[in-house]
Amino acid sequence: MMEKEPPNSSEGQQGWFSAGNGSGSSLDLESVVQPLTLNPWDVVLCISGTIISCENAIVVVVIFYTPAFRAPTFLLIGSLATADLLAGVGLILHFAFVYFIPSGAVSLLTVGLLVTSFTASVSSLLSITIDRYLSLYSALTYCSERTVTRTYIMLLLAWGASICHGLLPVMGWNCLGEPWACSIVRPLTRSHLRLLSASVLAVFVAMLQLYVQICRIVCRHAQQIAVQRHCPASSQHLSTHKGIATLAVVLGTFGCCWLPLAVYGLLGDGSSPALYTYATLLSATSNSLLNPLIYAFRNQEIQKVLLGAVCCACLSSPLPFRSPSDV
Repeated sequence: MMEKEPPNSSEGQQGWFSAGNGSGSSLDLESVVQPLTLNPWDVVLCISGTIISCENAIVVVVIFYTPAFRAPTFLLIGSLATADLLAGVGLILHFAFVYFIPSGAVSLLTVGLLVTSFTASVSSLLSITIDRYLSLYSALTYCSERTVTRTYIMLLLAWGASICHGLLPVMGWNCLGEPWACSIVRPLTRSHLRLLSASVLAVFVAMLQLYVQICRIVCRHAQQIAVQRHCPASSQHLSTHKGIATLAVVLGTFGCCWLPLAVYGLLGDGSSPALYTYATLLSATSNSLLNPLIYAFRNQEIQKVLLGAVCCACLSSPLPFRSPSDV
């Protein structure tokens, strides 16, 4: 019968590294007791969290304080920005609790926050894709009360599932007492992380299928418009290619950011090199950094509101006082 290993000590740990098996190879989301040497990877993740929090806070404030942004599309963008904002805050809090206020209980809460926020971010991306597909597939009935109701249902399901995933490590599904069951990211168990990784892969496949259908609908609509308006096919093909290129960028960004961590989470375990885990986690985090640029700041309506806010701020700023002698 295998003898249980003792819980990981803080000796040899740096930031999120764990030396429970003597190799220092598992990424550790636990707080530690002794002072730690500052890990450059942790600093980069904390800086990324700060930037993520700032840019997504702008999106949340703009959508929340603009009454015109109550359409389903803006609700979903707001959900995405809220999830990414919480992810950025979670990265900052985790850095603070690891290096400045070590606490095992609070560290579990930050882990739950990170799992919830990243899961909600991925779920919101899938909801946005579904909304885009329905806006083309059911264009005549899209602007109706049913669409708003469907949007709220999608948001409730997405955030409900995300909160449940985040509560699992807090409620006891963690490897704090069973270090041999740890995944590449402590204190998540291998089974939990594999479930999350499989969910990300399933979301990617679903988004791929939906975007393929969107491309087919767009191409079919472009051909119909060209026939009805007797327009040259080249002009319609140009606009269609631009739309397809945009969809490719959206899907490619999600895949490049999340697939490395999803695949590594399925294949790795607690003895896997932490360097690879840091790299894949940073890649996944960068998705929250890019989402506002792709989904919010490229939106013309949001651009108008931001431009108006900047202009108002510039006009309301007081002019420098000039004395008569300066004239």
